[in-house]
Amino acid sequence: MPVQEEQDDRKSTSQEEEEEVDTKVTIQEKEEDKKMTTEEEEADTTIVDDEDSVKIKRTKRTLQGPKPTSSSARKCVPGILYIGHIPPRFRPKHLRNLMSVYGEIGRVFLQPEDGEIKKRKKKSGSRRCDFTEGWIEFRDKRVAKRVAASLHNTPMATRKRQTFISDLWCIKYLHRFQWTHLSERLAYEQMVLQQRLRTEVSQAKKETNFYLDSVDKSAHMDKMKRKRKSDAQQVEDRTWDFTQRQTEEEIQSKKKKKTQKDTISQKQQDKDRLHQQKSQSNVSLLAKIFNSHQP
Repeated sequence: MPVQEEQDDRKSTSQEEEEEVDTKVTIQEKEEDKKMTTEEEEADTTIVDDEDSVKIKRTKRTLQGPKPTSSSARKCVPGILYIGHIPPRFRPKHLRNLMSVYGEIGRVFLQPEDGEIKKRKKKSGSRRCDFTEGWIEFRDKRVAKRVAASLHNTPMATRKRQTFISDLWCIKYLHRFQWTHLSERLAYEQMVLQQRLRTEVSQAKKETNFYLDSVDKSAHMDKMKRKRKSDAQQVEDRTWDFTQRQTEEEIQSKKKKKTQKDTISQKQQDKDRLHQQKSQSNVSLLAKIFNSHQP
C-alpha cells in the first residue's frame, strides 16, 4: 500500500510539471506572435507611399482645424489717445466723425469747463458749454499709435471751408493707460468736489447759527434793559477796555521817528564836541597870551 501511494504521488507531480511547462510554452508563443504582428505593422507603415502620407497629414489638419494666424491669435488691446486742445463749438460727435475714418472707435469723453467760467459766460449772456480736454478709445492700440504719430500738429479739418481748419491736433498716445483709470480719476474729482461743497455748507451753517444766536442775545439784553428802566433801576453799561494791536503803518512810522530822533541827537552831539574842541583851543591861546605879558 505505501508503495502504491508513492507511485501515485510521483505521477501527480509529473503531471503538474508537464502542465506548467505547457503553460510556459503557450505564453512564450503568444508573446512571439505579438512581436511579429507589431513588427509587421511597423513595416507596413514605413512602406506607405509619399502620396498616402500627404493624404493622411491633410486629413489630420482638417480634423484639427486651421492653425491660428499671428493676427487672429493676438487679442485686440484697446488704446487711448489724449487730446490736449479742444476748439470752441467742438463736440464729441465731431471727434467721433473725424476719427472713425482711421479705425474702430470705442468710448469718447470730453472734459467740460469749470463752473466759474460757465458763470462768467452766463453773466455775459452766452450759454454755450465748451470743453478743455478729451480722451478717445480705439479698439486696437496699434491703430491708436499710428493715428497719434500721423495726426499730431496737423490741421483738424481736411478742407479749407471747414470750421476747424485753423486748429491743430494736439494728440498723445497714453502708454498702458486704461479707461478704468480715467473713470477712477473722474470719480475722485467728483468726490473732492462733493467734500468741498460739504465743508462750505457746514461753514455757512455755522456762520448763520452764530449770527442767529447773537441776534437772540442782543434781543434778550434789550428786553432786560427795558425792564430795568421800567423798574427805575440803574442800568450799567458794560465797557471793555482793551488795547488794539498796532497796524504795520503805525509801527513803521514809529520806527522812522526813532531813527530821526537818533540822527538829530547824533548831530547835536557832534556839534557839542566841535564847540568843546574850539573852546579848549581858545583857552590854551589865551593862557599863552596872558602868561607872556606877566613879568
